Amino acid sequence: MPEDESTLHLTDPRAMRALAHPTRLRLLGELRVRGPQSVGMLSEIVGEAVGSVSYHLGKLAEHGFVTEAPEHARNRRERWWRAAHSRTNWEPVEMLADPERKLASDLLRRAAFQRYVERFQNYLESEATLDPEWVRGTTSSDQIMHLTPDELMELRTELMELGARWRARGNPDRPDARTVTLIWQAYRGPQ
Repeated sequence: MPEDESTLHLTDPRAMRALAHPTRLRLLGELRVRGPQSVGMLSEIVGEAVGSVSYHLGKLAEHGFVTEAPEHARNRRERWWRAAHSRTNWEPVEMLADPERKLASDLLRRAAFQRYVERFQNYLESEATLDPEWVRGTTSSDQIMHLTPDELMELRTELMELGARWRARGNPDRPDARTVTLIWQAYRGPQ
């Protein structure tokens, strides 16, 4: 898949296992969506103690997921952090030959999936409070297809391009723009 400097491509099983922690996934996601935040701000957002948030941020920093943002601090005691990259990816096919990497990849994929489920559940709980204009555009669906491996790769590429095109089109500075989550999966289903 095409990558740029804003994408961190994972191959290290230790980094995958570190990121697979639910609190770390949430912290990294919040930094990507909200921009630089202090430890105290993140503590309030994720509902974790400041010490716990600091510990998890340290683990994320150890593997290059986040970096400190001292220019935002008001004093020496205040610690601010930012996401080091706007996206993280890894290729499951690259993990198949190495049991340790395969296990770490599976662990991270399962943790990411649980985060997707949690976020969608939060959306469903708040849907009734949203302007109907936002609810009208919401969708969840699945489609069963009969594809070859090459066609599945073609579909994957098109989905990545579609997501990238809409991401580039988005502008958070517009008064009516809000964060929208796009999640898709394409995989060989049961026979």
